[in-house]
Amino acid sequence: MSITRRSLFAPFRLALFGLALGGFALGVTPSARAAETSQPELLVFAAASLTNALDEIGAAYAKQTGQPVKGSYAASSALARQLEAGAHADVFFSADTDWMDYAQTHKLIEIATRRDLLGNRLVLIAPAASDVKLEIAPGFKLAEALGKDGRLATGDPDSVPVGRYAKAALTSLGVWKDIEPRLVRADNVRAALAFVSRGEAPLGIVYATDALIDKGVRVVDAFPDSSHPQIVYPIAVVKDARDGAKRYVDFLTTPDAQEIFKKYGFIMLP
Repeated sequence: MSITRRSLFAPFRLALFGLALGGFALGVTPSARAAETSQPELLVFAAASLTNALDEIGAAYAKQTGQPVKGSYAASSALARQLEAGAHADVFFSADTDWMDYAQTHKLIEIATRRDLLGNRLVLIAPAASDVKLEIAPGFKLAEALGKDGRLATGDPDSVPVGRYAKAALTSLGVWKDIEPRLVRADNVRAALAFVSRGEAPLGIVYATDALIDKGVRVVDAFPDSSHPQIVYPIAVVKDARDGAKRYVDFLTTPDAQEIFKKYGFIMLP
């Protein structure tokens, strides 16, 4: 029985033809694949409180532009120092102006791209099952509300923005000296949130946006805006950023991105 060269390669040709048809049926052409893979993945160094909002916005940005985005979330202080140590990122999104100033002073960002984008509020939280009631006012009984051995969870006031805001608020209200020895100095705001959510601390100070995303806590009261410096989130493109970094920063000001920020409780700055 003879086998012709044509019959020998016929199944192979049919397989290739089927793959080609499948690719076109899915709307995926070689040029489309190239376009998807030609854009570098952007790495965004961002304050921990931005995690949920930026993850959702990053997915929307990638869908619209074809450029993937990855977030690295921590305290703004830790991220700024990582940049100073040579870590590569494309965008820096801080939870306060001090650490963005630090990055600017050390020539880590493109100054022309810097802008103040978001605001937030400072709140006192307790575990969801707690029945503690406390009205924030000058001289309020915060230490008494902690109980005999309870501690207050917030970011480390020496470096973490939420801790700095908390210290300023408690100082202006006249209760800092009583509370300072009883602090749980968390590495970032989400760590402070977790201490309270797990019931390891009876009270904590976090941003309103963090309290909103964790059903394990409830807001006891909000701090007066006048009790601490304005909470501002500045953003900037990092020096030697990859292509697309400025486009990503611009995307955060679009109506679609702003709606996501608002959904998570952030305040859009003018």
